Amino acid sequence: MSHATTEITLSARHLTRSFGSQTVIRDISLELKRGEVLGLLGHNGAGKSTTMQMLTGCLLPDDTGTKKCSIEVCGIDLLRHPALAKAHIGYLPETPPLYRELGVDDYLAFAARLRGMQPAKVADALALTKQRCGLTAVGHKIIGTLSKGYQQRVGIAQAIIHQPDVIVLDEPTVGLDPSQIREVRTLIRELGDAHSVILSTHLLGEVVSICDRVEILHRGTLVYSGTTAELDSHGGVAGNLEENFIRLTESQETEAQP
Repeated sequence: MSHATTEITLSARHLTRSFGSQTVIRDISLELKRGEVLGLLGHNGAGKSTTMQMLTGCLLPDDTGTKKCSIEVCGIDLLRHPALAKAHIGYLPETPPLYRELGVDDYLAFAARLRGMQPAKVADALALTKQRCGLTAVGHKIIGTLSKGYQQRVGIAQAIIHQPDVIVLDEPTVGLDPSQIREVRTLIRELGDAHSVILSTHLLGEVVSICDRVEILHRGTLVYSGTTAELDSHGGVAGNLEENFIRLTESQETEAQP
């Protein structure tokens, strides 16, 4: 990486979150660099979506009183200055926030205005975003009439129309067919060249195909951080990514047993 791509765009320290008596996230810290695609990998229920919601300011982390929690986006404290920090974030939840009765152009223009974009810049941003997401030919169509793959593209488009520094994608390929998955993965990889991307997934193949680094969550705890190549040879078992992933998570189960 060049000096420009080593800039830290997202930094989170000591994230913890409980719902009632159940702690679902335990002291997670991570960093995201400019020009990088980071995969947050884990089984269903590992805490990926909860982590994403905290990173985007949709859910407040707990104040444990022991370790100070912090989230910075492009050097801006998300907890103290949420509006300023969120201006640098584009977020696609697992269920895309689409108004299915609207046309693609109308919806994306609406998303741009919600992001505070100046009216004179909306048309150019709309054209560029549709081109990047492969939506140019369907701008006039009603979102509800599009295939799930195209609806997912619209969801990604609303997340990037304001050219954010950090793009957060929660399970961006869930429910898509193989062709749609390939297209969305290609788009995410291209986005990583100009932005910072963090995506959650439970699919090892997704991490291998598009991510530079991987963080593995298991029962709300971060159990691994490194490149996919390092995971491939983790523990001296080279060439079996799936086996190493299973071994990492199963070892946590063993340690948790009384």
